[in-house]
Amino acid sequence: MPKQAQLENTTETLEKTTEPIRYKVILLNDDYTTQDFVIEVLQKVFHKDFEASLNLMLQIHHNGRGMCGIYPYDIAETKALEVRKMAKAKQFPLRAILEKL
Repeated sequence: MPKQAQLENTTETLEKTTEPIRYKVILLNDDYTTQDFVIEVLQKVFHKDFEASLNLMLQIHHNGRGMCGIYPYDIAETKALEVRKMAKAKQFPLRAILEKL
């Protein structure tokens, strides 16, 4: 088959891939949740090491909020749900919210 015929039979499809919309998971400060519990949540749910957890907990304490990570919606929602479940089990009012990037 001549080269020209091969080129005519070849079709090229370009698929557009779009990145999923990403969300920030933010913990909100309150007057009742202990600092130790916030550190525990940051380590278990967001896989932060102790030093990063301590620094973020202090940021949340002083600024009223702190960003724990940026994730696609499903993962962000799951992490916020894990925070709510852990807080409810310990009877703390700790809240996690999502903000679209």
